[in-house]
Amino acid sequence: MASRPAVLMRLMASAYAVAEKAGTIVRKVLQSGELGIVEKVCIKSCPDQYASLKEEELVVWVDPLDGTKEYTEAARVLYSPVYIQKPEQPYRSPNRLLDHVTVLIGIAYGGKAIAGVINQPFYNYQMGTGASLGRTLWGVLGLGAFGFQLQEVPDGKRIITTTRSHSNKLVIDTVQAMEPHDVIRVGGAGNKIIQLVEGKASAYVFASPGCKKWDTCAPEAILHAVGGKLTDMHGNAYTYDANVKHMNSAGVLATLRNHEYYLSRVPQAVLQALPSN
Repeated sequence: MASRPAVLMRLMASAYAVAEKAGTIVRKVLQSGELGIVEKVCIKSCPDQYASLKEEELVVWVDPLDGTKEYTEAARVLYSPVYIQKPEQPYRSPNRLLDHVTVLIGIAYGGKAIAGVINQPFYNYQMGTGASLGRTLWGVLGLGAFGFQLQEVPDGKRIITTTRSHSNKLVIDTVQAMEPHDVIRVGGAGNKIIQLVEGKASAYVFASPGCKKWDTCAPEAILHAVGGKLTDMHGNAYTYDANVKHMNSAGVLATLRNHEYYLSRVPQAVLQALPSN
């Protein structure tokens, strides 16, 4: 008789299904203009170090709508008098904000992000009417990450992705200190990590309080599953115990490669302004 999948993999299967269902709901709400278990995950074998975990040992962090500001801004554009006359193109936004929106489900054990699911509800929306929308990315430490093609920024290029709507002097000074060749300002923590793993950016820099544990748990797990790293601006790892404070008070620095370089470029004045965990 086939053995039952490990608790972690069953939880990942549920998280995958929930994320896809949530993505469908997010699309339907935007279409309406009213803002008011997937077995394929269990096909993968659970890493040995997590195979015997019990449900009560795991902590789940959920953000049902990461990139809320971009979502609401896109809705206002789509359902303004100009666009209400074009129902055949419900996903076309001149601000291209829909890719910023994600659903995040992260799983932690012993305070560490070990698995995560990111659903991108509007992925492929640029293809227009009839396009198949949405995708789900997922990863488990020791197993790998799936649902995307891992790519890296070309050698020698420093491309920073950072906030488009929550910037301040600390953020600006830190980004400039990285001496980037290009800066991409977008919404959503999940979206920024996708940019890292798909080779569109080399570092995610947010030198300010603002992100919460539910913003970073799932993205961190996926990033770590492919060899990347996410820390605060001091280089300290965040913890995801059930009773930990929700705010990531010391900012977020995430990279696919060369994390130490970006840490070394953080200005001392910024480090002094942000409390170390």
